[in-house]
Formats: sequence, structure tokens, C-alpha cells
Amino acid sequence: MAINPRNRKPLRTLAALAVLIVGLYGLLAAVVTWGSAQWTPKLGLDLEGGTQLILKPVITNGGSISQDQINQAVDIMRQRVDSTGVSEAEVTTQGGSNVVVSLPGTPDKATIDSLKRSSQLRFRAVLVEAAGAPQPTPTSTGTATAPSGTPGATPTSGSKATAPSGTATTSAKSAFPPALSKDTTPTPTPTATGTGSTGTTGSTGSTGAKPKDASDLAWITPAIEKQFVALNCSNPATQATLATQMDDPAKPLVTCSQDRQAKYILGPAEVVGTDIADASSGFQTTQTGAQTNQVEIQLKFDANGTKKFGDVTSRLVSLPQPRNQFAIVLDGQVLSAPVTQSAITAGTASITGNFTEASAKTLADQLKFGALPMSFTPQTEEQVSPTLGTDQLQKGLLAGLIGLLLVVIYSLFQYRALGFVTVASLVIASMLTYVTVALLGWSHGFRLTLAGVTGLIVSIGITADSFIVFFERVRDEVREGRHLRQAVETGWARARRTILVADGVNMLAALVLYILATSNVRGFAFTLMLTTIIDVAVVFLFTHPVVAILANTKFFGEGHKWSGFDPERLGAKQPLYAGRGRVTIAARRAAEESAQS
Repeated sequence: MAINPRNRKPLRTLAALAVLIVGLYGLLAAVVTWGSAQWTPKLGLDLEGGTQLILKPVITNGGSISQDQINQAVDIMRQRVDSTGVSEAEVTTQGGSNVVVSLPGTPDKATIDSLKRSSQLRFRAVLVEAAGAPQPTPTSTGTATAPSGTPGATPTSGSKATAPSGTATTSAKSAFPPALSKDTTPTPTPTATGTGSTGTTGSTGSTGAKPKDASDLAWITPAIEKQFVALNCSNPATQATLATQMDDPAKPLVTCSQDRQAKYILGPAEVVGTDIADASSGFQTTQTGAQTNQVEIQLKFDANGTKKFGDVTSRLVSLPQPRNQFAIVLDGQVLSAPVTQSAITAGTASITGNFTEASAKTLADQLKFGALPMSFTPQTEEQVSPTLGTDQLQKGLLAGLIGLLLVVIYSLFQYRALGFVTVASLVIASMLTYVTVALLGWSHGFRLTLAGVTGLIVSIGITADSFIVFFERVRDEVREGRHLRQAVETGWARARRTILVADGVNMLAALVLYILATSNVRGFAFTLMLTTIIDVAVVFLFTHPVVAILANTKFFGEGHKWSGFDPERLGAKQPLYAGRGRVTIAARRAAEESAQS
């Protein structure tokens, strides 16, 4: 069967839409089969329930907690939750002090742990490093090397720092400088050439001399040494002990690495989380712009942080290992301990190491959102029931179905057979909306709340408005006496401007609402933006091509009274061109009267 040449372009457009729909549903089927997606959209806290955490703030050395501090903590926690891909979470306060975090569904362990690790982020100089677990036999009396895989740091300004590649094999005691070991005699103090002051390894730790800087070994008192020797990071009870200890930024800290493979004595904090302007992760690129397979974490400091970090790295660069490392500490645990090979003064740095994309993103989020004004300890963790439940969801869907039915009835009454184009367009829009929401739940953790369902229901009217604008423009052209094929193209040229302007206004309003609003209101704004985009796609890729094809048929092209383009019903005042000949309204009436007689 030959294809009408006039239909080739509309058919190509419809074919592209069909490929798009099949591709989206094929992707959904693939990620459901081989990934973690599901066929149905994920539901929010109000419709599905979830997990509720109550966190209690802890202030170093006591002190009172202000409401501003609590509000800042709530904002940063909300950013952390959103960065993990969990949407529609609720972060509120309880009793003016505790923070209540409600997460929809069953959040993974990484998300919950990111909330439990919510203290101030700090950068500390490494004084001593050793293996996290006791070693069978001491292998040396010198400074311990870092465990294999410890991430290194490479600043984007051109300076370079890499991670030590050795494995910590010394005992806790032998990790100390000889002058601080009880079974050795004092040794001469070595010199350091980095910017800052000289770090001593003499008997300062035992004599009580006042430390000159954060890298000075005078911070290591007998009590600190005893605590370090006794620390066993492989002991499961150690984690609970470290979680309860006070992380005083003005004092040294004895702690473990997050993976329990190393333990440290750290100097006082010199750079804190508030000094970081931004942190992101991705694959490292070369100077020519080529992408490598090395995953890195990009750091950017503010003006104050740039100066402080420059001073720290300028001092560390000339110190012996492990004192040339700076530890990134969160919740009293070392996330990473990169080695400094040159001063980093440009305010940007890159941390590289044995990162995966997931682990790099986790660390980047902790660096970016780690500037909480206080520490938090979890009080309770429990499952919560949905606040609205499936009954409210069913009522919302019923309301949407009633609205859809009314739009269909109106379309069929007003536009006759043309109304079926409206029905088909709404079906296509629904299919695209469903698969998009389901895929967003898999890729970005998007969850559908009752507010989001409301946005989808409102979109029915917005989508129908676009069809009405197009149809009325075409009918206006028919009233002017133009042939339907010409009327469709002329009317479309005028209607699409109106449609784009109207949808642009809707998009702008939804975007402003999304930016300024919080909680469930953002779900409403997001679904409104999503359906507005889908509305434009359906009108351009389906409605217009279908009407263009119908205009070439006898039923619609000759203006059948049930087509929706009946010139007599529309009140056309000029000759109407139909088929190959010219037919006036008077001639059509005469022909109808003759047929009836």
C-alpha cells in the first residue's frame, strides 16, 4: 500500500516517538531485571512509611545549644539526605534540641550511617600512625608507613601529593619516635624545613614543653601514648568507644581510620568543614582534557580555608612520614590521610587513591556537607507507618480518574471525532509520565507523595489546554475558508507559540516553587515541571503529526459533521476547498437537499 507523500514527515515523527517510548520501557525492563529498579513508582513517606531516626546533639566540653545551631544542623542534614538520592525525606526538630529524620521506604545502611556521622569535619596533622590491630612481631623502630591504598592528595593548581604505598607493619610502641619510646635514650632533635615552625622529636613529649604548632610531637603526653598503645581498632567495641569520645578541636586526638586498618595520634584541628566551599567527585582529566580511569575528589576552599590549608601544607611538605600527612576526620574517625608533597596554596585540591565512583561520591558528600556545628548521637531508630496510607492514594487516583473522564467527555462533546485525538494524546502522556517517574525512582531516588500525585492530576488540565489551543487555532483557520491541510499547518504555526509561552510560564512557576519550597511542596512542583515537559513533547511528537495525517483523510478533509471540522457548524463564511474541487457552503446545502428529495 502506497503512503501518501504528505504523510511521510508526520509518520517519521510518530516513529521517533514510538522509538522513544519503547526505549524508555526497555530501559525500565532492563534495570528491573538486572538492577535494583521496580515496575511501579516509589512512594514517599506519607504513602509508604519508612524509618525514623532521633538524633541528640552533643557539644564539646558542654555548653548550651542555640536554636540557630539546630536550624543549621537541620539544613545540612537535609542536604546530606538529598545528596544520597533519597527524596521526600523529612528533617525536623523535637523539643527544640533533638533532630528527627524520617526517611521513606527502607533506606540503605550508607544513608543511615551518613546521618549518624554528623559531626564537625576537621583536618588534623598526623603525628603518629600504626597498624590498627596488634602486630605479631615488631619489624622496625622507625616511623610507620601508611597502609596500602590510603588515598593521596593532588591539588589542581599543579602541586602534587600521593599516597604512601607501603603497609603498616610496626607495633604500636615502635610507631613512636625513638625519643618517646620508654626503652630508648633521648636522641638529637631532627630539623624540619617546611613553612611554619620546626617539629621536634626530642623529649618534648615527656618533658611537657609547650607545642609550637599542630605537628609538634610535644602534644604526645604519657597519657596519650598509653591510650594509643592500648587502642585496638579491630576490636568491635572500639567503634562504640570512639563514637562517644569528645572530639575537641583544640586538643590532640587518638583514633582509628574508618576501615579499621590504621590508628593515629593527630594534632589539633587546623582546617574545619566550614572552610570548604565545594566538593565533588569524578574521573580525573589530563592537562589536554582527556579523561582517565582515575577517580578523584575535587576540593575547593573559601578564602579563609585557602590561607589556612596553604599554611598547613607548607609546613607538612618538609616533615618526615607520617607527619607529612593530614587526616580528614569526621565524627572522630579518619576518612582519609593523604600525603602532602608540595604546598597547596591555590585553594583547590584533588584527593586520589583506590576510590570507586561510589566511595568517592560518599567522601565528597561528607566533605561538602560535613560542617555541622555540633556532633550527634543516635537515640532511637524505628519503623514508622505511612501518615496517609494507601487509602488516601486511592482517593487521589480516583479524583484523577474522574478529572480525566470529564476531560474526555468534554473533548468528545466539543470536538466530535477529533476528541479521540485528545484521548490518545492523554494516553501517550500518561505512558511517558509513568515510565519517567519509575525510572527517576531508580536513578535519583525520586518518590511519589500525595503532593506529587496532586501535581500529576493538575497536569491533566494543563495538557488538555495545549490540545484545545491547537484545535481552536485550526478551527479558526477553517472558519476563514482554508483547506484543512493548510489550516492545520497555519494553525499549528500560531498555536505552538502560545503553547510554548503557556508551558514556559508553568515551568517558571513550578521551578520557583521547587527552589523556595521544602518537603512535600517540592514534590508537587517537581511533578508539575515533569508533566509540563512531557506535555510539550506529546504535542510536538504526537498531537500535531496525528492531526496532519487526519487532514489528508476524506472523513476529516471534507469536513464531515462528526469530524469536528464541519464548516457549517463552525460558521465558515468563505468558500471551503475540499478534495480537488472547490465546494461552497451553498453548493453543499443544495447537494444535501437534492439527496434528501
